[in-house]
Amino acid sequence: MGTRIPTHQLSSGLYLSGRPEQLKERQPTMSTCSAPYTGGDPKKSGELGKMLDIPGVDSNPKPSRPSSSSSQQQRSGPNPGPAVRQTGSGPLSRKSSGSGPMPLPTGLFTSGPIGSGPIEVSGGDTRRSGNLERPGSMGKMVYGSGVTSLTEEVKVGLRVSRAVVWVFLVVVAMSLLVGVFVMVAVKKAVILVALAAVIVPVVVLFVWNCCFGRRGLLGFLKRYPNAELRGAVDGQYVKVTGVVTCGSIPLESSYQRVTRCVYVSTELFEYKGLGGKSANPKHRCFSWGSRYSEKYVADFYISDFQSGLRALVKAGYGAKVAPFVEPTTVVDVTKDNKELSPNFLGWLADRKLSTDDRIMRLKEGYIKEGSTVSVMGVVRRHDNVLMIVPSTEPVSTGCQWFRCLLPTYVEGLVLTCEDNQNSDVIPV
Repeated sequence: MGTRIPTHQLSSGLYLSGRPEQLKERQPTMSTCSAPYTGGDPKKSGELGKMLDIPGVDSNPKPSRPSSSSSQQQRSGPNPGPAVRQTGSGPLSRKSSGSGPMPLPTGLFTSGPIGSGPIEVSGGDTRRSGNLERPGSMGKMVYGSGVTSLTEEVKVGLRVSRAVVWVFLVVVAMSLLVGVFVMVAVKKAVILVALAAVIVPVVVLFVWNCCFGRRGLLGFLKRYPNAELRGAVDGQYVKVTGVVTCGSIPLESSYQRVTRCVYVSTELFEYKGLGGKSANPKHRCFSWGSRYSEKYVADFYISDFQSGLRALVKAGYGAKVAPFVEPTTVVDVTKDNKELSPNFLGWLADRKLSTDDRIMRLKEGYIKEGSTVSVMGVVRRHDNVLMIVPSTEPVSTGCQWFRCLLPTYVEGLVLTCEDNQNSDVIPV
């Protein structure tokens, strides 16, 4: 006689073989130990403090079970007494000079101290540049060592040795003395006229070169042939024309706030009449003199039109650069129009310049990203990186006989831009 297999019925009506499974009751997982109140201090948060490597956290904390009375006090709410009152909020209550993680008031952690990055100086205070600065700010930007500050004007001189100049002056002086002596002895003015016919053309040639030497240099730079970077060898002096893009440090113009620039210049000129105030010690009467100047240039990239290659132009970190960029007048204060705009007044106040009764003219020039420029320098190839660096020797134009110009020279990395600053540039 077979053994009968037990069966059981489910709640749905189905029959299953076997006995019903006995469900074990699970014990409730209730912890009698409540988490201590930290008040926002990671030092008191146990594993969180050790995970963030916050100093002052005990590496071997002793386990302690709070008593029932203390747990009730913690669950009953904050105690107004001095035992529960917090005097600070952890590491936010102290200043940190390191570059490690810094908590923000929102609870997030950053990789550097609060307020790091490029700053903008306005008067005596400092503030971060970017979204934190006030609208319409005319504060002076402060750049690091990666940006070259051009404090001097571009020096364009005649490539004539001092010995030749001194010999010429001595010959002219001796000729005048001999001519005057002979004229007095012979009592004929023909000798003095002949002497003047030799000296006057030389003086006129010298004055001509002083007045038009810079224009002749610009013409020489414009006519200089462009080279292809693809076939340029290391150490070759070349001229490259192409579109520029910003490097790691983009610049911003001082007054018009034009962003994404590789070169910026802002200069304040003043006109000095008879008995007026001088803008600088070398300011002469009835002329415009420079009172204040800001000129900056940084490393940038240029894409050659000839070969299509891209080269890094080393113009930052104190390099010697000779920019030939024609600025435009953005503010013109005349005798008839002496009402200053609020932006111009703020620009003057941030630089501690007086706003008295003066005839002023503010000029600003820049090379924006996407502009077409020409760069003249020496090619350098290092680890498959193509660079253009300033030349150690000055660039000479040579004698331009048809223009009656003597050899003119300029030092450093030559940078020219013929694009109109008011026109649109190529978007990059």
